[in-house]
Amino acid sequence: MKTKLLLQILFIFALQFFNAQTITFVSEKNNKPLPKVSVLGSDGNILAFSDIDGKIDKKDLDPSKEKFQIVYDNFTVASLAYSDFDNGTIKINDRVKDIEPVIIKNGKPAKYIIIKGNFNSYLTVNNKLNSYTDGIITYIFDNETKKLKSKNVEQYRVFKLENVQLERKRTITFDFTNSLELPDLKDVGNILDYKKKNSVIKELKGDQKDQIEITGEALQKKEFAFLGYRFFDLKSILNASYEKNSKKTLRDFLEFNEIAFLKVKHKSEPDYNQLILYTNFYPTEFSFSNEKDVEKVKFDKDVSNYSTKYWEDSSFPNMQTIFSSFFKDDLKEQENKK
Repeated sequence: MKTKLLLQILFIFALQFFNAQTITFVSEKNNKPLPKVSVLGSDGNILAFSDIDGKIDKKDLDPSKEKFQIVYDNFTVASLAYSDFDNGTIKINDRVKDIEPVIIKNGKPAKYIIIKGNFNSYLTVNNKLNSYTDGIITYIFDNETKKLKSKNVEQYRVFKLENVQLERKRTITFDFTNSLELPDLKDVGNILDYKKKNSVIKELKGDQKDQIEITGEALQKKEFAFLGYRFFDLKSILNASYEKNSKKTLRDFLEFNEIAFLKVKHKSEPDYNQLILYTNFYPTEFSFSNEKDVEKVKFDKDVSNYSTKYWEDSSFPNMQTIFSSFFKDDLKEQENKK
């Protein structure tokens, strides 16, 4: 009897301890979980990013970072102290801006579906920003199969920190700008058919949209060696949003986000460094066409290439503004090629 009582007490204690280590972000409007909430430390490092259940691990938050900026939908929505996380649940204003309607052009079905929109992509090393890009991009899909045919960048900017360098044996300060990627939308047209080994799929139904999260892992037990480098612990979290209660087709598509994690080191380094790549896309125009030639420029990550100040549009996902508030002039835009 005593043993049973002791086990019950230990179970309750363990459950409370576990819950205390998990922070959940919820909408202050309806108390539903909020995925894709970023927590930045006072030095600008991205310390945590909430999953589809709105959760982060409290252990990822360093108490020495003092104030934490909470970023949602590319806006800073709160500034919190470490003690503010003691409650375990943080309510967030998730109506920073209304969901922008996607403009429908040439609604008559044709050979191709064309989706134009805004993107940003940024990479961190050990949580610290390494490089950033954003711009305007157009994706072309086959209307019959809904498979992606091409991605075409129209305009873009590239930024990097001044202290990054091309010293190949020091991955902690290496310039990873060339590792910046455009959002990969190859699965959004057939998201309900997504099946891949070692993947976990979850769905969250909200008041305005439905979200699907797909998590996959590789290199969990054994590292991969290539050209003097070691790679380990590869993980990807993909989140696609669609109109509420829709059939999750391209016509219903609202937003795309993906986070890719990878630990890497040169063979001469004692420890792995954590690389995290964030890619985001927000559609603005949807159309049908029998032609697949659209305006585009070469996505050369050593330069910027733009003809208009597209980032000044109020609907543009301008994370560069948030990063610059931390890194000031150290975050340098690359020369505009135009």
